[in-house]
Amino acid sequence: MQQPQRFEPLTEATMTAEQQRVSRSIWSTPRNSALGLGPFNSLLRSPELADRVQRVGEHVRFHSAVPTRLTELAVLITARRWTAQYEWWAHHPIALAAGLDPAIADAIAGGVRPQAMPPEEAAVYDFCTELLERGAVDDARFDALRGLFGEQGVIDLVGTLGYYGLISMVLNVDRCPLPGGAPLPLAPLG
Repeated sequence: MQQPQRFEPLTEATMTAEQQRVSRSIWSTPRNSALGLGPFNSLLRSPELADRVQRVGEHVRFHSAVPTRLTELAVLITARRWTAQYEWWAHHPIALAAGLDPAIADAIAGGVRPQAMPPEEAAVYDFCTELLERGAVDDARFDALRGLFGEQGVIDLVGTLGYYGLISMVLNVDRCPLPGGAPLPLAPLG
């Protein structure tokens, strides 16, 4: 069951001029405005931060050296780590449309390492989970990822985890509801 949202939903009429400017900037990117403001409803309380954060998000989502399917894998891993319901709800269909096997997403949702991943997915999964769980990665994980995507890819993937970690925290603090009262997609992990 969803708890009440903490930040009142913003509308064009309730936004300051600076919030409106940043909101227009957010929707001038390839994001899906049909999803509503999502985390930006909260972030717009600090328009300058919202503007800077949305630019990072635009890069990691649309201009990363890591292919979209693997970026979305990292987003799902991060959403599961934070049990960020809205983030999972928004990115699960994007990940599947980008070619991620539904069985891999289901395993992540269940909190277990997926079986039979292609090598590049296994490298991304292992790198992301080790970094999120330990706060560091060993040389083998680093070298495997760098071998696949170069140094820019390593940094773009770290940026993806950081960005979606921030977004997940913002969504969780706000208790951002799922549109249309959709059921929560992630069960709590033991």
